[in-house]
Amino acid sequence: MGWFSKADRSAAADPRHCVVSVLESSGSTSVGAGVLLTRDHLLTCAHVVNDALGRGPFDPRRPADRTVPVAVHGPATTVRCNARIAHWVPPRRRDGTPGVPGNEDHEWLGDLAVLRLETAPSRNVTLPQWLPMTVGQSLRAWHSTGLSHSFADVRVKTCDEAVGYVDGDATGMAIGPSYSGGPLWSVGDNAVVGIVAGHVMPPRDPLSGRPLPYSSQHIARRSWGIPWQRIEAELRAAGGAELFEAPEPDPDDPVYDLMADLVDQHLPMSVRRIEYAQAVAEQCGYGYPDDRSAPSPEEFAGLLLTEPRALAALVELLRRREPTAVPHLLAAGRLSPVPRLLSPREHRKLMRQLDALPAALRARLPEVVRAALPLAAAIPGETVKAVLDHLECLPGDSRTDADGLRVPGLLRVVEYVAALAPPALQGSLRLWTMSVVDRLGIPATSLVERRTDAEEWARAQRERTAPARVTAQVERAGSDRYRLRVWCDEGDGPRQTSVDAETPRSGADAARDLLKVLESLYRAAPDRGRPVLELVVDRDDLDLPVDEWGGSGADAGPCVFDPDELPGVLGAEFPVVVTCPELLHRHERFHPDWRHRWRLLDSDALLTFDDPAQGRSEVYGAVLADKDAVRVAVDVPPRSRDEIVQTCLMMGVPVVMWDRGRPDRSHALARLSTVPVRALPEGTRAYRAMSLGSPPQYPGRPVLAWSDADRSVPRLQLAEPRENA
Repeated sequence: MGWFSKADRSAAADPRHCVVSVLESSGSTSVGAGVLLTRDHLLTCAHVVNDALGRGPFDPRRPADRTVPVAVHGPATTVRCNARIAHWVPPRRRDGTPGVPGNEDHEWLGDLAVLRLETAPSRNVTLPQWLPMTVGQSLRAWHSTGLSHSFADVRVKTCDEAVGYVDGDATGMAIGPSYSGGPLWSVGDNAVVGIVAGHVMPPRDPLSGRPLPYSSQHIARRSWGIPWQRIEAELRAAGGAELFEAPEPDPDDPVYDLMADLVDQHLPMSVRRIEYAQAVAEQCGYGYPDDRSAPSPEEFAGLLLTEPRALAALVELLRRREPTAVPHLLAAGRLSPVPRLLSPREHRKLMRQLDALPAALRARLPEVVRAALPLAAAIPGETVKAVLDHLECLPGDSRTDADGLRVPGLLRVVEYVAALAPPALQGSLRLWTMSVVDRLGIPATSLVERRTDAEEWARAQRERTAPARVTAQVERAGSDRYRLRVWCDEGDGPRQTSVDAETPRSGADAARDLLKVLESLYRAAPDRGRPVLELVVDRDDLDLPVDEWGGSGADAGPCVFDPDELPGVLGAEFPVVVTCPELLHRHERFHPDWRHRWRLLDSDALLTFDDPAQGRSEVYGAVLADKDAVRVAVDVPPRSRDEIVQTCLMMGVPVVMWDRGRPDRSHALARLSTVPVRALPEGTRAYRAMSLGSPPQYPGRPVLAWSDADRSVPRLQLAEPRENA
């Protein structure tokens, strides 16, 4: 494939444009650097990626589906985009002993990461040449920002094919933090010879940790890098050979001759072939000559049968202008195992939309795949990308025209995902499948049939998996005595139970009565999950520890069980949430905000109040300013907490969390802040259960207020309950 080149490498006019900034997750600050290997791949250190993701520097685990923001600096512009892990070579000890490097390790192997850019940079970005590192080379490195004044000049002192030590000049900048992963540019060779890996820091006082006073015996400005020869060897061993040269087609493959004939037949004019070849090359990250020459049909066919997304990219271009060529090219492509279903543009767009899905829905992808493709074999892969890569290779199905093209398995899975997604994402995913179906020439009726299947499945899932709910109105009837009114809702509306609503009882007795109701519902439909206990309380009882009843809660008193019985603690066995109609309906002008926030519940948008000095006015302003916040965490001492909690509930925040126990920073809120909002009732239950077994490790007493805008308003439910079913 001489016309298509994997990388158009040349001496950069300004070598600092080789520096790519690797940014922290928020995208505001650079944590390290990288350098382009191909037009859509960059090389950096694994510890830089770990730093960007907020992990330990030597964490060996391959990051799953998380994206890493980067900034590619061109001669005129800087382009920000996201990147994903393509190859991961975690740090390992140089002496071969197991484990990851530690403080005692001054050198290590591995520590390489190749990231694939989700948006390829402009062709104006020049890729550097690469040469081996050798002793005596004069090198230049840049800070991860790529600023022109941040260069540090060094010289290679030793290089043993695994590590190259470089010493800096006595004047100018010194290599330091945020230089890691950046290119080491050989001034004399006009090429990159390695990347920065670490710096030998001056000694520190063992007690204070501060640098010791300078001594002429101290090492000054010594750093070390990973030579190109080791980079290439490690990446090839990790399966990255395609980074260095384009694969060659098999000339004996009968599909090769067929594809070359089709290219010659449908793109006979060299001008038109140049246009399409250049567009496909740019989409797939290949270089091409600037002399306006055209690739031969054989060269074009070679790319289509070696680059997995090239054929889809060509079909995407031909669909409108050369539609008669599409069926023949697709039919030929199905005879080869190489071509993938999606073009680079379609693949990037799908990954962005899947990234935007709520975490709880992304976690259900294996379940969705099994439902959409019940006859498919087990789907390998732990990441979303790995699952999609496998799905692209699967055939489809259709019960429409016998002569019509089948809907590919991947598109069926996306329709099933869309059926569960929030409305805005559902529309985006369905528009995406429609565009792919249109490009492939699949009858629209086939997609409609698959969409109907998905909607029926999603409807059944919601009916089957929605947990039952027990609503209990708890009223004080004296010191440590309570009255209960209890309703069950198994999906067809609340029905009042036979629990005695007039007789006062202790917290322990109330726990027994509630456990009987909850256990009965759970045994009747275990597949729906544990029923949720919704406690309806007044504003003065938001901290009533009903979730601790059944054990030895301070407000409930000890609960005596038979020796052979297990303790039954409400909040440890079942999800417990509280709701306060008194506050929710106090200012009904906020009900539209409440319903708006509830519709956005899957966004997980969190607002935290952790300043004890904040009063009602500050909280009022913050909640109004963040109209899309769906959950609030209140992490302040009790004297400030009640006012903040009640203000949020009155203003229609559907989910509010706090810790009724500790006056300082809450361990429970820190742990539960990462739990997806719809999973918070179960996550809070699990935390309460762990606090029983390991109180020192789980010291929190979390409270979860939950106001569901999709259900009937609680006070109306309780005012006119239905008769027993």
